[in-house]
Amino acid sequence: MDFLKAEIESVKRKATGPPPGVSTSSAPPSKYLRRGEIEKLRIDEEQRLKEEKEQKRKLEKDAKEAAKKKSIAAAVSRSNTGTSTPVTSTPPVEAFNVSDVDCIRRLRAKGQPILLFGESSKERRLRLRALELIEARGEGQQNDFKKALEGMDMEMDLKELERRAGGGKATEKPIGGKRVVKEGEEEGEGPEEETSAVGKGKSSTDGTVADMPLLDLSLVKLNPDKLYPQIYYFLKRLLKEWEDFLNAREDQIKRSTQGKLAMATCVQSKEYIKPLFKTLRQRALASDVLNRMAEIIYYMQKREYQRANDSYLRMSIGNAAWPIGVTMVGIHERAAREKISNDQIAHVLNDETSRKYIQSLKRLMTFAQTRYPPADVSHMMG
Repeated sequence: MDFLKAEIESVKRKATGPPPGVSTSSAPPSKYLRRGEIEKLRIDEEQRLKEEKEQKRKLEKDAKEAAKKKSIAAAVSRSNTGTSTPVTSTPPVEAFNVSDVDCIRRLRAKGQPILLFGESSKERRLRLRALELIEARGEGQQNDFKKALEGMDMEMDLKELERRAGGGKATEKPIGGKRVVKEGEEEGEGPEEETSAVGKGKSSTDGTVADMPLLDLSLVKLNPDKLYPQIYYFLKRLLKEWEDFLNAREDQIKRSTQGKLAMATCVQSKEYIKPLFKTLRQRALASDVLNRMAEIIYYMQKREYQRANDSYLRMSIGNAAWPIGVTMVGIHERAAREKISNDQIAHVLNDETSRKYIQSLKRLMTFAQTRYPPADVSHMMG
């Protein structure tokens, strides 16, 4: 019975099985997807979209390049035909056209890399052009002390030739003479302008600073306008004495390295202090700066250079714990921050012009101490 039942079951399976020619080993298709298959489909879709975007971007770039070349060609054709209609679409790209060898040489001379990663020859030329424009714009910030040193030998040779041609009498010119003006005057400034701007009286170059009356510090509160001519004339005469002192040296000392450096320092100081003279003529100096400068002049006249240096330090870097201007050193605001007065302002850090004339004032103080030494050594500044 069991054998017969097994035979019947096998016949039924054969009758209901797949048709002949179809493999029974293949699994039926599933209606579910595995996670790996879904990830693969997503990656394929992203790749397709990326390729489409790249192709679209390339087509747009080619269209822009074609339009640019077309506009440049139109501009060249109009310029050749003599039309004066300007092209406002795009400027010529190759306006700064130099050879690769010249571009590499100029970049090396400036200390710049001759080629950056992924940089074309056109981009390298544009980088060179940008560097040259930046240098041309920043010519005013170059080393003016080095410029003052250049040409000192030639200037002294010219003065020697003039002295020999004039029968042993040289014509007096300012140090670093750019034009023939009276000693102590600035460019565009004459005795009439000094008298009308500062006040009536003798010229600022007549006499020495030792002949001037002692400055009255009470004028700081009573009448500050009277301080302007006194400070102006004192600094002018001191600068004139400095120039005369350098011109009176022997030729051998002038041509030495130290002599050239001293002369270049005087030339630089004379240029740096011009804005101060202009401000004094206009009577537009800040009140705190005027007070400190009056103290400096007063103590210089009394030959107390230590006190003059103290006033100079209070004017230049102020009397604050943080002269750079730091008023908040933590997460909390400093106590009594609003009580910071002008006496604590670092004027030398305000701008470059203030820094220059304050530096020139310090050089004049050093020369005054050398020319008019104090009777007591304790009054000398370090």
